[in-house]
Amino acid sequence: MAKLIYAAITSLDGYVEDADGGFEWAAPDEEVHAFVNELERPIGTYLYGRRMYETMVYWETVDAAGGPPAVQDYAEIWRATDKIVYSRTLQEATSARTRVERDFDPDAIRRLKESSAADLSIGGAELGAQALRAGLVDEIHLFIAPITVGGGKRALPDHHTTRLQLLTEHHFPTSFIHLHYRILP
Repeated sequence: MAKLIYAAITSLDGYVEDADGGFEWAAPDEEVHAFVNELERPIGTYLYGRRMYETMVYWETVDAAGGPPAVQDYAEIWRATDKIVYSRTLQEATSARTRVERDFDPDAIRRLKESSAADLSIGGAELGAQALRAGLVDEIHLFIAPITVGGGKRALPDHHTTRLQLLTEHHFPTSFIHLHYRILP
């Protein structure tokens, strides 16, 4: 059975966006980006909410040629992966290998996990919170940026308890930290 993995770049105080909706402070350097690429490479399907999809669809058309190797690599990884976007307002997807679903159905995600040969990744704090609350997430990858932003959109849901086991950690020279957790029953 495939795992559902929630991954996020977050400030030290736990936000994926600051109070103004900005996240430029979360931009990974080449080493962090390459590390993320290795985590993303085995993913078979990305699950996104509309806003996360609208951010990530950049990778569909970006001309990464001549850019840093990790950026070129990620564009290829993203384009080769299936995507499901959960949105009641998005009429159609603007990227290949993408379908739009109107509702996030936990039972459908369970069936997808059971039938998938490759792991799934869920992106976006709001969709990730729904999946965590539904008990669907198997692992969490947090990339802690060396900054506090004081408020905004939280990486993990408020008023929800999740027991975790730390599997691995990695410290980057730029003071980013990667924490990899398994969800405990």
